[in-house]
This record gives sequence, C-alpha cells and structure tokens, in this order.
Amino acid sequence: MTKTFLAASLATLLLSGTALADTTLKLTEVITSPARTETLKEIVAKFEAANPGTKVEITSLPWNEAFEKFATMVSAGETPDVMEMPDTWVALYAKNGALESLEPYLAKWQGASDLNERALQFGRQTDGKTAYMLPYGFYLGAMFYNKKLFEQAGVAGPPKTIAEFQQASEKVSKLPGKYGYCLRGGRGGLNDWTVFANAIAGNNTFFKEDGTSTFADPDKVKGIAWYVDYYKKGLAPKDSISWGFNETVAGFYSGTCAMLNQDPDALIAIEEKMKSEDYGVVPLPKGEAGKAFPVIGYAGWSMFANSQNKELSWKLIETLEGKEGNVAWNKRTGALPALKSAEQDPFYATDKFKGWFDELKDPNTVPTSLPSYLEEFAYFKDSMVPTTSQQALLGEISAEDMAKQWAEYLTAAQQKFKSGQQ
Repeated sequence: MTKTFLAASLATLLLSGTALADTTLKLTEVITSPARTETLKEIVAKFEAANPGTKVEITSLPWNEAFEKFATMVSAGETPDVMEMPDTWVALYAKNGALESLEPYLAKWQGASDLNERALQFGRQTDGKTAYMLPYGFYLGAMFYNKKLFEQAGVAGPPKTIAEFQQASEKVSKLPGKYGYCLRGGRGGLNDWTVFANAIAGNNTFFKEDGTSTFADPDKVKGIAWYVDYYKKGLAPKDSISWGFNETVAGFYSGTCAMLNQDPDALIAIEEKMKSEDYGVVPLPKGEAGKAFPVIGYAGWSMFANSQNKELSWKLIETLEGKEGNVAWNKRTGALPALKSAEQDPFYATDKFKGWFDELKDPNTVPTSLPSYLEEFAYFKDSMVPTTSQQALLGEISAEDMAKQWAEYLTAAQQKFKSGQQ
C-alpha cells in the first residue's frame, strides 16, 4: 500500500513538473533596440528563476512597423499574455475588451504604494478609473544641442525662444553639410508638430468645449505653417522627411544637425557616440507667450484578457514593475521612473538629466499629454500624421489643408468619446 501511494505521488509530481515545464508566457515588446531587449531578457531570467517551470517567450517588434504588425497579430488571435503597451495604443485595445483590468491585482500588490501619482493617473487614463496598463516610466521631450557646431556657427548658446531657435538653425545651416534641427518626419513626428504649434500658439489645448479640434484654429495653423516653412528653407536635412527615432538620434550624434527634441532614452545612443562635453540638454524653447509645451508620453505593461495564465502574467508584471526590475529597465530605456523610490537612485541625480528636471520645475514649461484616450488616436498618430505631414512638407498639400484634415478626424473622435461619457 505504501509503495502504491509513493508511486502515485511520484507520478503526480512528475506530471505536475511536466505541466509546469510546459507553462509558457508570451511577452511582446514594441519599442525595441538590441540593448533594451537584452535588458528585458535579464529581468525575465530572474522571473523564470523565481518561478521554476515557467518560460517566457519574448517577441520583439521593430517600432517603425510595430503598430501594423501587432494589429495583424491581434486579428489572427495571436495575442501575448503581457505586452509593452505604448500610451497611444491603450484605448484602442482597452475599449474593445482586449485588455485585462489590473485593478484587482494592484489592490493586492504591496509594491503599489511605491508607484508615483502620475503612474496611476496615466495608467487609468482610458476611462479615469481602470488601469489597463501600468506605466514603467515617462518620456518627456527636451532640447539636445551640439556645443561644437554652435561654436563653429557662431551661436552663443542654446536657444531659449522659438525666435532664437530659428536664428541658431539658420547659422548652423550655413556650414557645409550641416543643419539646424533633426526633424522627425516619419512615425512619431506628431510630438514635434505639437511642440512647435503649441509654443507658437501659446496654448496646449487640443479641443474646445464642444469637442471641436483646435488644430485648424488660426494660431495652431500658424505654428504648423512655420514648421513646414522651416523644412522648406533647408534648415533640416532633406531626407529627415522620413526619419523616425533612430534616424533623428543618429543625425544628432553624427553631427549632421545641431539640435534634437528627444526624451531621455536618446541618451543611451548619444552617450556612446559623443563626449559629454560636446553636447548639452536644456528645456525646449518658448514661444512669444513665454510658454513651452513638451510632450510627455509613457509606456508600460498590459495583460491581455484572453491570457490563460493571468496570475503568472501578473507575477511577470510585478517583476518588471517592481523596484529592481523597474530601475534596471528605466536605466536602459532612459525613461523617468514610475516609482517614487527609484527617483532617489544616484543614476537620476546626475547632470545629464538636468534639462528634463528643469522643465518639470519651470511653471512656464507645461508637460503636455496627447489625447491618447481616444480609441482612434493610435491610427491618427502612427498612420495619418506621417502620411499627411510628409505631403505638407513636400508641398503637395498646404499647412492649412493638413491642419483641416487633422481637425476633422480628431473632432469626430472627440465628439464620439464625449457622447459615450454621457
């Protein structure tokens, strides 16, 4: 009898071991680079060690193609358990029921008390009360500038106003093969259009009370037209019309252009390619109203509602978002951390982050969130904006026509959103 019991127990253990070994979680990252992926693998390895028998299968999608590729995966039913979720995609997937609410898990997680206020605020942005994503960090634009190019061009110092930015650009662009600004005409370029249009307009409002988009208002059109004219004057590289993140960063560290509006994650490549004394980071230039409106974005971790392993998926998110994982990840991504305790880490106390922290302290610099709560926003940002803005830069449509198209699309989306809130 004892032998039978022992044999049965051994069989049960073997079977459970096999089941555990077969437990595979799928994790998709979409803001990728080799270094980021390597860091993600290191964090995941610690999760696997703490959860014997569980394996995590990582899929890395190149950012320039991620929106379409991931949409195709979802259409084919190939959703991951956990994914790196950009702020502009949350509403698209949350509103069709694809994402799991993280609220029940947050309520039981001891680490939730370490999340800073913005983490929960932005994580719940879709409907104001449900966290469908847990931000790991924040991306805030600031102005990189090349000190050596400024010196060669006779520019006294980094521009504090849009007028000084234009003057500095004109001086640098007189140097052979050099340009003032690393314009981002491809995917992700909406941030630049928004920053300059808002600074020149003197406000960062996206909609009026009735839901009408402000993009077609004269003050915003003025800013958009200024940016189109900037490119047409040759103050940015001609091929920057199709540049994305990697190309703009490379344009800066190669010395092709003297200025770049970017988040802290650009430091990763720039630090490797440039000497620290050859560049600086300062707040974005202000418009005539004395205001600047850097775009603040974020990304985080979401769980898909059809995951067959939700408790394990949450444990993976805990590992990624917990202090050890979050600090390691943000040091690699360059984002400003989502944890209160991480802000005290010596890594963030260095001068290289001063430009961003100066922006956060300046009452006339207003971090601005894009209206990513709109279900239609992901398509707008990653498809419509690159196509129409490139047409405008090439002179195929006017700045006014582009602004009108944007306003019509966003007005319909905002009014639909407002009607759903009633």
